[in-house]
Amino acid sequence: IFHRQQAIASYFEYNDEYEVYANLSDFLYNNYKQALDIISDSRVTLPKLMHDLNVTHESIFEDWLTEEKTYLQGLRTEPEDETLQMEYFQRLINLGASKDELDASSSVWAVATPATVHGLASDESATRRLETARRHALENYEKDLRFVQELERKLSITRRWTPEDPDWQSAGRLVANRKYQRALDTLEGLVVARIFELTKMNRSGTGYKMRKHIAKALQARSAAIKTALDRYNTAARALSPPRQSLKWEEVVEYAFLADFDLLRDSRNDVSQRPWASPSARQATDLYFKTCRAREEITRLNVEVRRLATYLRDEEHYLCECQRQAEVLHPVLAHQINLRRRVRSRFNSRHLQRLQDIATLPGFSGILAPGVCTSNDAGDSSSTPNITIPAQLTHALSSSGTSTNDPSAHSISAPEAEEDFEEEEEDVSNMEEASEVLDEVLRIATDSS
Repeated sequence: IFHRQQAIASYFEYNDEYEVYANLSDFLYNNYKQALDIISDSRVTLPKLMHDLNVTHESIFEDWLTEEKTYLQGLRTEPEDETLQMEYFQRLINLGASKDELDASSSVWAVATPATVHGLASDESATRRLETARRHALENYEKDLRFVQELERKLSITRRWTPEDPDWQSAGRLVANRKYQRALDTLEGLVVARIFELTKMNRSGTGYKMRKHIAKALQARSAAIKTALDRYNTAARALSPPRQSLKWEEVVEYAFLADFDLLRDSRNDVSQRPWASPSARQATDLYFKTCRAREEITRLNVEVRRLATYLRDEEHYLCECQRQAEVLHPVLAHQINLRRRVRSRFNSRHLQRLQDIATLPGFSGILAPGVCTSNDAGDSSSTPNITIPAQLTHALSSSGTSTNDPSAHSISAPEAEEDFEEEEEDVSNMEEASEVLDEVLRIATDSS
């Protein structure tokens, strides 16, 4: 029930007229400014990075991305042959251990002497225990032997590996790499969980108790990360050649999964690839961030003009709806007026933000309102044709009032005169607001 109520509250909070609609133009302005800042920064920084990397054309970044994607996709699963070789290596280790256990149990004898003959019952019990241990050791040995023989048939091995064979040593390195990757998986999971918890802790709306709970979890997580880091470094040093060791300061700064994926290679030295160096990754990230910023500018140019069109059409539409409803149903006209006031109270703020966007260095859009392609009933760009619902007409009739019968409203002359003046003021304000909106959009369009 709590989560259901939470979802309902979040939905209405997001659709709040006084928050989402009020911040719409701020959202467009901030995104436009951020995109322009990224493009401006890349024009200075990216050429320097490309010069340092001896990169002559930006298309190389696309090639690097394709190569990195292919590389990371190859890390999803281990090659089947390597998996079987590692399993065969481990089965040989198990076979050797069970063989040693069998030899040890077979070499144990119960010796009876004249001095110990009186303990025949205890000797018999000890003998049974030895025989049971020997039988268990034999069963384990035969079981491991069957596994080894089955893998030898799958791998087409004609001679069983020994520790001196190159294949044995190669498989041993693969097993060590697997342990290294398992340690890396554990470390990555803990660090990513820490990143998510930090994000949640710094998110607005998180209560005090939740922050305290997350803080305690972070303390425990930090200790677990240090333990996992020690295991990782131990596994990294066991490789041949040893892999890069990590420090606590480096791990806590990792914020992207790609930072961990670059450590996963067990067959090639990924650090020697051109796209894996820190400077190359910085240049690649900046290039693609610039590409996305240009796409954002294109999208924002559309959204800015759509907002300007909506401000004009919505104001005209609601004003016309109110005028028509005043004749047919004054109560409905009053509700339309309330709706128009809610929407129009932020128009000046939106218009100011649209002007701010138009004055941004690098603005490439158009503020002139366009023509909406959607003209269905109820759309802002459509021509209103008020039709009073039957329910409202019936309710008005049953209450004994009539919009066309002045005697139906028993109000005094001063009250009628006051209501008339308020209506006159509302109509005047509507016309003035509509004229101001058109004028501001026209001036903003001329200045851009």
